[in-house]
Amino acid sequence: MGNSLEGRVAIVTGGAGGIGSATCRLLGERGARVVVADIDRARAEAVADEVRSSGREAMSVTVDLSSEESITAMFETVVERFGRLDIMDNNAAILTPELAQRDLDIGGMETDVWDICFAVNTRGTMLCCREALKIMERQRSGVIVNTASNLALQGNVIQAAYSASKAAIIQMTRSIATSHGHLGIRANTVLPGLTGSKSALENLPDRLLEIVREETLTPDLGDPMDIAHTVAFLVSDEARYITGQAIAADGGTSIHIPGYARLREFFPSPEDRQP
Repeated sequence: MGNSLEGRVAIVTGGAGGIGSATCRLLGERGARVVVADIDRARAEAVADEVRSSGREAMSVTVDLSSEESITAMFETVVERFGRLDIMDNNAAILTPELAQRDLDIGGMETDVWDICFAVNTRGTMLCCREALKIMERQRSGVIVNTASNLALQGNVIQAAYSASKAAIIQMTRSIATSHGHLGIRANTVLPGLTGSKSALENLPDRLLEIVREETLTPDLGDPMDIAHTVAFLVSDEARYITGQAIAADGGTSIHIPGYARLREFFPSPEDRQP
């Protein structure tokens, strides 16, 4: 089957989080040997246990994406254990409630907020790509999926640093696809919208969540498994001809004029036209 990942080795950073843990479980179900990488080792090990309970091989590693030494050590551990790397899913990012409250518009931007976002989200992803490519170049095969955000496509009144750090990931991914495609290495970007993970929903004010739901074109908000399925497709042989692309998995929030839901107050909706 084209979606089988039997025997392949996959690293998922942020593997203990909502999207990361869903991705680890799904890749394991499809046959991959999964490396659950996270700054929280206890939670990463719990996810690895879940993968192992399904009969698949998994291990946990501690990684701090703001530390080049930590990232290098992670890859050394993986190569020592498995001898290869087939899938690199750069899912981790920093978006704590405390940081989000300080990530405002550029006019109110504090330098350390900008630096933290780029150190973890952009530089950390770059370092993981660099180390993964060293292995994949020798193999002349491999797939990288970098997680950005639909905010990388849109202007926003807040989260200027986070959005910019994620936009940089799109271009970095295109560069990798261009420079390494002839070696049999593919690279794509996934752009999630707001997913209905517990942590995401708990940190949003009710009115803001209501607005997001109004702007989502699908009947429901996405959940972590929606993003996991997107990643699993992109790393499979079914997607062998797809590289350098930025694929939004956001229920359509990034493809229409903001305020769409409010415009419907003035124009008939498809439901209104039903006989």
